[in-house]
Amino acid sequence: MEIHQQADIISLDHDILAQLLMTRGAAPDDIARHAKPTLRNFLPDPSAFQDMDLAAERLSDAIAADEKITIYGDYDVDGATSAALLVETLRALGHDAGYYIPDRLLEGYGPTGEALVKLGEEGSNLIVTVDCGAMAHEALSMARAAGVDVIVVDHHKCGVELPPAVALVNPNRLDESDLGAAHGHLAAVGVAFLLAVALVRTLRKRGYFEHRDEPDLMGLLDLVALGTVADVAALHGLNRAFVAQGLKVLARRERIGMAALMDASRLSRAPIASDLGFALGPRINAGGRIGESTLGVRLLTTRDPEEARELAEQLSHLNEERRAIEAAVQEAAEGQLGGQHDMAVHILAGTGWHPGVIGIVAGRIKEKTGKPAIVIALDEAQGIGKGSGRSISGVDLGAAIIAAREDDLLVAGGGHAMAAGMTLRADRLSDFTKFLDERLARDVSRARLGQTMKLDLALAPGGLTPELVHTVEAAGPYGVGWPAPRVAVGPVQIIKADIVGKDHLRVIAGGADRRSFKAIAFRAAESEMAQTLLHRSKGRRFHLAGRVKIDDWGNRPAAELHLEDAAFAD
Repeated sequence: MEIHQQADIISLDHDILAQLLMTRGAAPDDIARHAKPTLRNFLPDPSAFQDMDLAAERLSDAIAADEKITIYGDYDVDGATSAALLVETLRALGHDAGYYIPDRLLEGYGPTGEALVKLGEEGSNLIVTVDCGAMAHEALSMARAAGVDVIVVDHHKCGVELPPAVALVNPNRLDESDLGAAHGHLAAVGVAFLLAVALVRTLRKRGYFEHRDEPDLMGLLDLVALGTVADVAALHGLNRAFVAQGLKVLARRERIGMAALMDASRLSRAPIASDLGFALGPRINAGGRIGESTLGVRLLTTRDPEEARELAEQLSHLNEERRAIEAAVQEAAEGQLGGQHDMAVHILAGTGWHPGVIGIVAGRIKEKTGKPAIVIALDEAQGIGKGSGRSISGVDLGAAIIAAREDDLLVAGGGHAMAAGMTLRADRLSDFTKFLDERLARDVSRARLGQTMKLDLALAPGGLTPELVHTVEAAGPYGVGWPAPRVAVGPVQIIKADIVGKDHLRVIAGGADRRSFKAIAFRAAESEMAQTLLHRSKGRRFHLAGRVKIDDWGNRPAAELHLEDAAFAD
């Protein structure tokens, strides 16, 4: 009898896993590939991407001729990991490449012509821009005029006309191949990894490894995973394989800087995907946002354990400082929401707001309102504003920003569907606001009408077990484009409800099966749901919905619900 019961459990777990994978896009006959996403099963031929072979050949020439190469990165996590990946690849190939990360406040986003020309004057024959450059026409024209070769490795949206580069590798080129365009969801670090693969293959064909070992590119997947998750790239297909395999590399703690970063984050267990977005990524970002822009790359490429520890601690302190600045800007920005109820896109601007936190604040406001949000830091002295926006599924903010730039409403701007950045003259703010609201009104309305909470499973309290959580986690890693399952548990009665921490709602609920469980809703104390469960739950039954997690604070692990919504059951 016991054997049959165990077999039934295994069969049930397999059915749940298969259902979770299929509802996220896996074909019924392709379950095995998606259940264990590996690079072998998802990595495309890099040569399918426009200019990939050109870039690999030019880099191979530079290595053979011992030319000075500089990697020009962006100051966010995707830029830092992309730069670190290529620096580490070139080091492993016996070439000591340099890197350059612009200052967010003094230089802004993307390569400047002045910086590229100066790097050329300092001896860099070849510059590789990562996570930037796709729209840098003027800067790359200046570099070409100065005799500096530039390779662009990017993932942001491109215009019809491309800037003058030796090679421009970007799956979001308008002339990209079908296979390349199918990978438009890659973060820049993913594109950089494909370039590393192409480079090693080119050097192999040239006989470069006859007397030296090939680099271990799989060991770079910790960088790819961090950059992919932190840049909120869609976690399906190749990206999911990148993150699944990268988490295994992270767990080995072989990269000195990454291990120090995990220690500074008090992360002693093997990391999961959410740790990259909420613990490790923000610390790397803090350097570029309010500190020194090179700190992230320095940490990720250092060979010195003591330097790694110091850098990780410095980034953690900066992250705390960033949180305080962010809270002040968010409070001021939310104060402007009252007059924007009818707007499709919330555009919030203020003087003195720190440009390093506006993207985070835009994301917070987007989550709170369910609408795209743009937060702009105005500089009265210069008469300009620097903005950062975050969008909702179904609304392509990057394309709208490019259109606004082409209509001369912006000094500069670009991005991708879910995030964008821009610079505008302060006197064009009203025109820009009107343009964006009119352009995106229909898309936002359609997207919001389609917003529903989709549930994967409905359970009685007794079904909420650690075994279920492990089955659910097996269908991960989860993120944008591959959402973590939502589960409804009920009907239940509220045994206890209270506020813990600053503003978190904690609930103990029980059902007719005489089983109880804990649920917690973070930062939800003032929500209508919390107030109902706190004060109006007596004698009522509810269905509670959210994501299942393991609570390992007690003597033995238990399953809990991270509560997102509640509904009356009768």
